[in-house]
Amino acid sequence: MRKVYILPNLFTAGSLFCGMLAIYEVFKGDLLQACWLILLAAVLDVCDGAIARLTRTSSEFGLNFDSLSDLVSFGVAPALLAYHTLSNEFPRVATAICSLFVVFSALRLARFNVQASSEEKTTFIGLPTPMAALAVISVIWVLEVNHYMVDIGRRVAVVYAAAIISVAYLM
Repeated sequence: MRKVYILPNLFTAGSLFCGMLAIYEVFKGDLLQACWLILLAAVLDVCDGAIARLTRTSSEFGLNFDSLSDLVSFGVAPALLAYHTLSNEFPRVATAICSLFVVFSALRLARFNVQASSEEKTTFIGLPTPMAALAVISVIWVLEVNHYMVDIGRRVAVVYAAAIISVAYLM
């Protein structure tokens, strides 16, 4: 029976919890709080990997649990945040773009898991999902802090949608 190492997985669970709380905050309309929670999830994600390497408690379970957590925290949560921002200007386009972001996040994480368990470790390919999520939420964060979220306007929405597509592709 394989061991499930508790300490790094607690940090992974914390990251997943922050991602879920961010989703709830988006539903409540508190976008700035959702941004903070996604940022906290990113910090916990860095900690779980560092602790697993430091204590030599890396496992296949931990790798897969981390990827599932990352999909929620850095795929679904920022996509819902972006959808909330874009849906007033382009409801159908926002649905497609934000769904694309989630799909590309899942593909990036699946590829990472395959590369981690095979001989394909020689090169690092693609933008990590936490960095993609931070790129997506940074626009909302700046707009929210400066109180521009009331009406972002069509031009800003088009540029933001193009940025989300670009970031998704980079993953």
